[in-house]
Amino acid sequence: MLKNVQVKFSSEEAKELYNGVLSPSTSFSAGIDLRIMEDITLQPNSTCFVSSGISIFINNRNYCAKVFPRSGLGHKSGIVLGNLTGIIDADYQGEVKLSLWNRSNEVRELKKGDRVCQMIFEHVVHPNFKVVDEFDNTTERGDGGFGSSGKK
Repeated sequence: MLKNVQVKFSSEEAKELYNGVLSPSTSFSAGIDLRIMEDITLQPNSTCFVSSGISIFINNRNYCAKVFPRSGLGHKSGIVLGNLTGIIDADYQGEVKLSLWNRSNEVRELKKGDRVCQMIFEHVVHPNFKVVDEFDNTTERGDGGFGSSGKK
């Protein structure tokens, strides 16, 4: 189980915008909403890099954080993450920066404090790899690529 993820706010203003703590919006929310620390104007099909106001330190190699777009913002406004999904490794201690992409055909205005994406924590598996010349077993699909499962 993941406990005691350290969080550091970049400023007192950031701390106030998050009400002094990182927590889900509801008791059943999977993610923690991340906010932006400045007003921005995003032109159609453009990107910008913006501060979330927080740094985290997971300090457990069996976990990472993932940052995803907020569904409603992406669907209604076309604002998603420029890298689609962000990964925050357990040993990273820098500020969580957000690459926002306006994939719509309209100018979008975002205000300081707006919730623009969500961060969830996931278990990470570290497999042992065994180099082989051939796989032990063959499957019906084998090395068939896209569409080779025959499922429609």
